[in-house]
Amino acid sequence: MNANLNRVAASAARTLRFPVHPVAGLAGTSFKHEHLPAILADGKPTGFFEIHAENHMGAGGQPHRALETIRRDNPVSLHGVCMSLGAPQPLDKAHLERFQSLVERYEPALVSEHLAWSTHETAYYNDLLPLPYTEATLARVCEHIDEVQETIGRPMLLENPSTYVIFRESTMNETEFIRAVAQRTGCGLLLDINNVFVSATNHGFSALEYLSDFALSRVGEIHLAGHAEQADDEGDLLLIDSHDGPVADAVWKLFEIVIGKCGPIPTLIEWDSNIPDWPILKAEASAAQAILDRHQAVSLPDQSHAA
Repeated sequence: MNANLNRVAASAARTLRFPVHPVAGLAGTSFKHEHLPAILADGKPTGFFEIHAENHMGAGGQPHRALETIRRDNPVSLHGVCMSLGAPQPLDKAHLERFQSLVERYEPALVSEHLAWSTHETAYYNDLLPLPYTEATLARVCEHIDEVQETIGRPMLLENPSTYVIFRESTMNETEFIRAVAQRTGCGLLLDINNVFVSATNHGFSALEYLSDFALSRVGEIHLAGHAEQADDEGDLLLIDSHDGPVADAVWKLFEIVIGKCGPIPTLIEWDSNIPDWPILKAEASAAQAILDRHQAVSLPDQSHAA
């Protein structure tokens, strides 16, 4: 813990490379390099941008030039997708060091990762795979989050998953598991409301009941996204967290309920495939901002864990 405190103090003492832009109460979008000319032509945006850490782990080049351009005038959320916090083996030290370098390089307003696993021994999977919610899994996830937070010198946000299977061996439900992780590690939470809706539909539980049991006081960021409808092998409806279209009406309704309870938490629109032109993505963020603005009178929760 002393090493962690020393790292935090050193980070606070060093000269910042970029201006500090507030993120509270703002809606943002995933940053796509093909949108950069339109974003710059549009004038200074009023929201924030999220980047996937793994897209910027090279030393330089065009991805960093574009990101530096965006970061000068905007807050940035750094979102990891390959840390594999739930994997049985130790974290990849080289990957964690590259992640930490990005935190130092771009001074993001928010830092997050997924409650999932995606590696096994030397295999790497292009999926965020679910976990059994057991005491053994809880201990492993907490150990890995502690390591990440000590390395980057700040608390991170943990995102709830979208799931398509459940484990018979689980001894606690998802909200109980996530609450225990936050309590043990001091991390904040990233509430993906589309993930809640997808999982609730796939497994037949109430999204509202899930949200009522979620540790909303620890939420430092919200994700909204589109999903796709398919049929499973038995012909039943199966939702896929596809990030390839606009936010569904049902997800907007859940979002407004959450914001009504918690106040205007920073909210991101994820759109990662079938990427539209910038005005369409901007309009989705504007719709989220309108909801946040309607609830500005509600006191913001303590988001000290998100900084």
